[in-house]
Amino acid sequence: MRYNLARNAGVLLAVTSTVTLWASGQPAPLSPPQLDQLVSRIALYPDPLLAQVLTASTYWNQIPDAAQWADSHSYLTGDALARAIQEDNLPWDPSVLALLPYASVLDMMTRDMGWTEQLGNAVLIQRADVMDAVQRMRRKAKDYGYLQSNNYIQVADTSGYIEILPATPGVIYVPYYDPLVVFARPARGIAIGGAIRFGPGITVGAMFGNWGWGAGGFLWPSHALIIDRHPWERHWDNRVVYAHPYTHPWARVVGPRVERHELRHR
Repeated sequence: MRYNLARNAGVLLAVTSTVTLWASGQPAPLSPPQLDQLVSRIALYPDPLLAQVLTASTYWNQIPDAAQWADSHSYLTGDALARAIQEDNLPWDPSVLALLPYASVLDMMTRDMGWTEQLGNAVLIQRADVMDAVQRMRRKAKDYGYLQSNNYIQVADTSGYIEILPATPGVIYVPYYDPLVVFARPARGIAIGGAIRFGPGITVGAMFGNWGWGAGGFLWPSHALIIDRHPWERHWDNRVVYAHPYTHPWARVVGPRVERHELRHR
């Protein structure tokens, strides 16, 4: 299922197309309304998936190749997919590799690279503000009755922060929704059921722990983004040298990317 970018592009990202740069080359921070629009298409993702999307967006230039690989290997799931990632010696950051089971998410990010780059820059520059924007949008969707617990997600409102967790641990359903609908007050007499739909459940097995799926999400009150049990601390100034402390990092073989698995499939 593909995101209807043409329908929503004008509203989802009402920010200038020319990025204002500081003297250091760092993009200027976005205002709260701009951030609200920036995160609206992903704000209702379950926390573990959202955490991976935010970190992967900071490697936005790797996303198109990853999306192409995920599409051509869509017949693989679970441990078979994890083995193919290793066999093909894929060169991307672990946060990007973590999204390979979610081809539709990578497709959405690739189809609007301006948005993906802008999201990545915002995560590097003003991560706390990005997380606050996610909470504002979730609050709207919940207050308007669209965001509720169901067979796919568990919605918890604790101390003023809204968590969205998988209803079944380890199984993530990607939500699909129109931000123009779920973040606006419903008209009188309009049924809100079905405004948020879900794709098939995707299970990432133990082998994906190498790429941060061991435990991830957010500590919302402290604005901490957690990947594989550790705070993710990449920001603009250390973006070139930062290496996340994965518990069991994948030791990629030094050498070029290959297509062993794709050739065998053919």
